[in-house]
Amino acid sequence: MIDLRIDEKARRKNIERCKQNNIILPTYEQMRDPSKVPQSVKDELKNIGLWDVHSRNLFRVTWKNEPTEKGGQFGGVNYFELPRQLTGTKARIAGVVGKWFPTGAHKVGATYSCLVSELITGRFDPTTKKAVWPSTGNYCRGGAYVSRLLTCPSVAILPAEMSKERFEWLKTMADEVIATPGCESNVWEIFVKCIEIESNQPDAVIFNQFDQLPNHLWHYTVTGPALEEVYKAMATKGEHLALTMYSSGSAGTLGAGSYLKERYNGHRVGAGEALQCPTILENGFGGHRIEGIGDKHIPWIHNLRDTDHAVAVDDEITIRLLRLFNEPAGRAVLVEAGVPQETVDQLDLLGISGIGNLVATIKAAKFYELRDDDIALTVFTDSLQLYGSRLRELTAERGPYTQRQADKDLDLLQNLSVDHVLDMGHIERRRVHQLKYYTWIEQMGKSLDELNEQWDNYRQYWGKLHDQVDTIDQMIKDFNAEVLK
Repeated sequence: MIDLRIDEKARRKNIERCKQNNIILPTYEQMRDPSKVPQSVKDELKNIGLWDVHSRNLFRVTWKNEPTEKGGQFGGVNYFELPRQLTGTKARIAGVVGKWFPTGAHKVGATYSCLVSELITGRFDPTTKKAVWPSTGNYCRGGAYVSRLLTCPSVAILPAEMSKERFEWLKTMADEVIATPGCESNVWEIFVKCIEIESNQPDAVIFNQFDQLPNHLWHYTVTGPALEEVYKAMATKGEHLALTMYSSGSAGTLGAGSYLKERYNGHRVGAGEALQCPTILENGFGGHRIEGIGDKHIPWIHNLRDTDHAVAVDDEITIRLLRLFNEPAGRAVLVEAGVPQETVDQLDLLGISGIGNLVATIKAAKFYELRDDDIALTVFTDSLQLYGSRLRELTAERGPYTQRQADKDLDLLQNLSVDHVLDMGHIERRRVHQLKYYTWIEQMGKSLDELNEQWDNYRQYWGKLHDQVDTIDQMIKDFNAEVLK
């Protein structure tokens, strides 16, 4: 579980630091329901940009930000429904939108969740320690940003082949940026760098998204209820929440699936991965271009007991759809095909990993033969805002995007096959869970007893974690009360 033992001396130092820097910490309850954010904070936010380096933007770590670049308040969950003319499915498909978080991606929530419990207990002292954020993309961006807001030194680690936008922005935010060899799927190289840092720098605290339980907890507590609200907003009489689909990645967002699975009988939880690196489907490996989902291992925080299916997505499909959704020729073909202009104008809300999630959701909806009265939801993790350079690279690599290519790509989208979908029974779940052994027990020194507990006593293991939310929230409130004295 999350270690909530208090170092009172360091906690007092953190309280004084927050007092000096006018920092107030949001609770999980406020991130889930921003209507409970103090009015004084809302008033301050009227003059603060969404990406500004200002501590009040901690209160914008929520799915319910007003979709505006500056001065926004709070409303309903930001989500985007794709029409059947686009998806080719009977089921209705929609995704919650990550663009309207600070940094333009929802990972900022997981990083805040990881750091806040360390600050309020005094286990992390910014005067003597630095936060290390290993990532395959948005997690280290979120970690560097949250660290700046909380006046904590930070180190961002990500693969060298990630998009230019990520590196350019990180250089303005983190104290140090480290590029490790390889692409999206080169997670082990990141782990090796973390081991090296931990061995040589005693002041470094590694917040590894793949094993950080607060990552799961944030999505269980905040993203799960957000998806539930979207379902209730969409549903007419008789419509069912049939499935939700997430990228495997760090497995953090799969915590939202656990929340929904507890509340909706028959609801299926899916994990998507790249076909070029089919770790869940085939114990496979390889490199791919779906930025935002690291792989070649099973994350420590992946609750396999709650995973019902896995879908492998060909990264070539995501690249072709990125162009279809954003190039002028592609958008013109979509409008001609009957896709509403309003929908076309919003397709830049999907970045590459968001497109991957959409494709996986469509494939799962077709595989399970979902009907008109079914709803399938996913997560649009980030937007085109973080991938503009990729479009320019594709033009240089493949030439201008034409109507002929757009016609082919729309046909591809509307007629996605159901291959590479794995319906996971008990044996398949256990097989994948056991893959954790090789990374986490043999190589990273985790406890074998805890690995077994995740499987054998899974209700108690994950239940105890979820029960910590109220305790952490009370500790945040007590911390804030002392800051505001």
